[in-house]
Amino acid sequence: MTDAALPPTAFAFLQTRQSHPAKLFKGPVPDRAALLEILTAATRVPDHGKLEPWRLIVLDRAAMARTADLAQAHALAIGADSEKAAKGRGQFDIGQLAVVVISSPKSTDKVPLTEQILSAGALCMNIVTAALAKGWGANWLSGWPSHDPAFIAQAFACTPGETVAGIVHIGTVATPMPDRPRPDLSKLITWA
Repeated sequence: MTDAALPPTAFAFLQTRQSHPAKLFKGPVPDRAALLEILTAATRVPDHGKLEPWRLIVLDRAAMARTADLAQAHALAIGADSEKAAKGRGQFDIGQLAVVVISSPKSTDKVPLTEQILSAGALCMNIVTAALAKGWGANWLSGWPSHDPAFIAQAFACTPGETVAGIVHIGTVATPMPDRPRPDLSKLITWA
């Protein structure tokens, strides 16, 4: 494909796109129709024969508050220190809208587990990219609650074998952020 075949703004957008810290987001957030548009575009990921090895949970402000309370209660139940409890709670306290991407691999001999898990990761990145392309701020987070099997079972009804690939916060960027240093590709690429 030649450069002429690409819309001129698409590549420029990819060259400059950046996530924004979720703790700096303010309202408004996308309404249901706008979020469905973002998610429709984002689900155009490799899904290996329409397996769709993931599912999505949309957390609005009220659900974020309930999840924050649950994270704090769980942290205390497992004997976490106050810093860990605050950090687990904090990511849900800060947001008004988030999409939880659950990696939900299907049992099949045709598609390796790793590829199914990577599909969920690709979906997280696509949600961030689609939200940014529509003018929203977006940030892909995880944190200890995302990796605690008991918490995700209670908070997101995860079954054994399911994991949280990411929690994508979406909102209005309150303060533009300077770009961060980017990788030095000369140190990371081997030309074979």
